[in-house]
Amino acid sequence: MLIGLTGENCAGKGTIAEYLSKRGFYYLSLSDVVREELTSEGKQLTRENMIEKGNRMREEFGPSILAKKILLKAEDDKNYVIDSVRSPFEAEELKKRDDFFLLYVTAPAEIRFERMKSRAREGDPNTLEAFKKYEDLEAKNADKTKQSLVDTAELAYKKIENNGDLPHLYDQLDSTLANLSKDFKMDRPSWDEYFMSIAKVVASRSNCIKRKVAAIIVKDKRIISTGYNGTPRGVKNCNEGGCPRCNAFGESGKDLGNCFCSHGEENAIVQASYHGISIKDGILYTTFSPCLNCTKMIINAGIKEVIYNAKYPLADDAFKLLKEAGVVVRQHEVKK
Repeated sequence: MLIGLTGENCAGKGTIAEYLSKRGFYYLSLSDVVREELTSEGKQLTRENMIEKGNRMREEFGPSILAKKILLKAEDDKNYVIDSVRSPFEAEELKKRDDFFLLYVTAPAEIRFERMKSRAREGDPNTLEAFKKYEDLEAKNADKTKQSLVDTAELAYKKIENNGDLPHLYDQLDSTLANLSKDFKMDRPSWDEYFMSIAKVVASRSNCIKRKVAAIIVKDKRIISTGYNGTPRGVKNCNEGGCPRCNAFGESGKDLGNCFCSHGEENAIVQASYHGISIKDGILYTTFSPCLNCTKMIINAGIKEVIYNAKYPLADDAFKLLKEAGVVVRQHEVKK
């Protein structure tokens, strides 16, 4: 099997290559072909020289030359991860092999810019605007001798969204490999499925008569707090008549200020505070995406990621606020 990687700067291609290497894949990079050529010519391995040499090789020997050269290095009895596929002609050449699969690795520009800043390489753009302008040069080119990431991404077998933590990224890779070969299939749930399934069990404890919702907060793959919706501690349960609004079966979304029930996310956060547990940088799994009030609590509590099963009907403003605050939000649906 040959797994090719394409994607924008700091999207996580190197992290994926490292993970696949640990799974028995041998590493190859189209950029190494260019490096070998520059080394043989006695030239420095600068980014400018790399781009210039790569373009010149495509112009002289054809737009798929780097892919052709890298395939000569691949032995039939080994698995390979091939990094730095940046041209649709390179991708098409690699796809001539039935066992080649291209993955497009991506993440929002804001997240990738922060990753770039953390690596602190000399010459990297120092503002988000400069970072985006720099990327535009590689995004789309009609010239066959130059890189064109947009056209290359369109040829990908699968898109990998690397906007969460590493376990989430690894779960996506494990799932992809399992779909490609039974040799990589693992009969156990992903972390997202595992924690969301637990959240749904927690929801069964809800005493709200209108909707059963729950949230759990996770740090380092350990559940540190749980919460389900219902009336406050020491107050008559909703299903015993404790909340006048819910028991009147009022219209959804109306008179929310008169509801006595606390939400699942709210209770998970408050319970952690009650027991003196820090939830900063935690991940919140919730059976419904958070409302606006819970969203404000999530942001101020320092939670870094929200994963929801189903979308709450009145969630648009909440999503906008979470995005503005830099909280990663994604959906993982568990239907059972």
